[in-house]
Amino acid sequence: MLNLFARLTLQSAAPGEGGLSFFLLIGGMFLIMYLFMIRPQVKKQKEAKTFREGLKKGDKVVSIGGIHGKVIDMNERTVLMQIDGAKIRIDKTALNPAGEASEEDIKANT
Repeated sequence: MLNLFARLTLQSAAPGEGGLSFFLLIGGMFLIMYLFMIRPQVKKQKEAKTFREGLKKGDKVVSIGGIHGKVIDMNERTVLMQIDGAKIRIDKTALNPAGEASEEDIKANT
């Protein structure tokens, strides 16, 4: 693969030729960029959306700021969290889809 890449890039093309190899090289670069950058980001966004849509009362969550709490009320944009007797309202986008608070985490932060 590297040998083919080296031949395509170092090969001097005659005037009027080499258009195909140039387009193959550019197409390969876009494919690599899509596979390593764009596709994982779209997958991560889809998982975050699924997490936020699946929230329900009583779920233990962690905000992106590291606040551990329990969901006590929600609407379509915000969540009311209970943290050791205090209640705070935060935006759903501020919840970390990778973090799920355990009972020990909630007690340790109080």
